Amino acid sequence: QVQFVESGGGLVQPGGSLTLSCAVSGFTGFTFSSLDLRWFRQAPGKEREFVAFISNFGDTQYAESVKGRFTISRDSANDMVSLQMNRLKPEDTAIYFCSTRISGIDSWGQGTQVTVSS
Repeated sequence: QVQFVESGGGLVQPGGSLTLSCAVSGFTGFTFSSLDLRWFRQAPGKEREFVAFISNFGDTQYAESVKGRFTISRDSANDMVSLQMNRLKPEDTAIYFCSTRISGIDSWGQGTQVTVSS
């Protein structure tokens, strides 16, 4: 079963930047390069929501709320997916998770906390 370890979260002031990283492992019968990868987030008291997606070909999609501020990328040499977050807002405060879906089954990491506050 694929596994994720997120890192890079922390406390940042509004308007600041953070880069989240996610190490991916546990491949069985497939490779990192074959995976579509996603970032989701969950704020306190709210449902988990989609943030960004990158296909195995490198095509990207973003939630409207982060478009133009966040950039998702993948590093196939190191089996990692990253989320560069710029111009952060208090409403970006959440636990951020990386994820993939294989044969209809979602796999999730433990998440990393991002807090945007002055």
